[in-house]
Amino acid sequence: MKRIRFIIGLMMCVWGVCMAQSEKKTDIPGKRVVAGNPNIAYMGRIHWNGNGEGEFNYPGTAALLRFKGTGLGMETSPGSGKFVVEIDDMAPKTVVFSPSDSIHILAENLTDTIHDVRVTYAIEGFEFNPSFRAFHIDGDLLSADDKPELKIEFIGNSITCGYGIEDDDPNNGFSYDTENHTMTYAHRTARALDADVNVVARSGIGIYRNFGSPKEGDTKTMPLEYDYTLLYNHNYKWDHSQFHPDIICINLGTNDTSEDNYDISLYENQYRDFLAHLRTLHPKAKIVLLTGAMLQGQALADVKTVLDRLASEDNLTYRFDMSPHTGELGYGADWHPSARQAEKMADELIPFLRTLIP
Repeated sequence: MKRIRFIIGLMMCVWGVCMAQSEKKTDIPGKRVVAGNPNIAYMGRIHWNGNGEGEFNYPGTAALLRFKGTGLGMETSPGSGKFVVEIDDMAPKTVVFSPSDSIHILAENLTDTIHDVRVTYAIEGFEFNPSFRAFHIDGDLLSADDKPELKIEFIGNSITCGYGIEDDDPNNGFSYDTENHTMTYAHRTARALDADVNVVARSGIGIYRNFGSPKEGDTKTMPLEYDYTLLYNHNYKWDHSQFHPDIICINLGTNDTSEDNYDISLYENQYRDFLAHLRTLHPKAKIVLLTGAMLQGQALADVKTVLDRLASEDNLTYRFDMSPHTGELGYGADWHPSARQAEKMADELIPFLRTLIP
């Protein structure tokens, strides 16, 4: 899970359909609608400033809007990074905001009818400070559909972020070109279950120890970051009352046990404390402790033993193991799950989560 290098660029395939980069323009016709307009719905953790602009940096953060008209543009802070755009039943496309870009055309020359749009942040944005600023509409903004009633939160590491999922060479290092949260098990699961989703994930993060950290542990781990709106930005406390998940899925342990340099008792103690915190915040949530897909051997056995024990201590906490990857479905960058492996993980997890939905 170590970051070796990064290149900001354009992902060329989403869900197996090849896309072209959206046209870049600085002067987009139509009405400018500030991102904080109440007719636009959002998923994920966002800090709204006084100008109606929303700052965020977790993958999977999404804007949902509906409009009647022929074209749509989006305005963000320059250099916000990569988004996946879905309009009606058209194939998704990728939009990348480089440091010189703040406005992109998402669609034009549409039929003058009602269109539904979902714009999902596809990468980890803590290095880019992304924000939604406005949408530009050739037509009229309508009220977005109500968000789904089911609420799921995914807490995880690079596997949940989509690190290297677009790559097919495990010898390659990290690149924003090949990171894509919309292809992960988490995103696929949430869409299949029609859930309002909140993602709190970071490559390399752990419960007590991040990748490459000393055996004794680290400080910037998930239990610390969980209470803030923005990763590695402690200016804004997250208001947990904004999102009370029905189901919380946690997939952490790969980095804690990385490099065979871990103390499993420290992992267990910190995980137990984190679960107690989650239970205080979300007393009715069903919490699912996951493994998969990068853990192998003794580390996998140790983590399973701990998670089994922790789940037995709370009657609303459950266990589920997704299959470890073995290579037959390929690997992404740095031996991370491929898109096909992520699809298999989702196919395994979805039926289990259905049993937890009233």
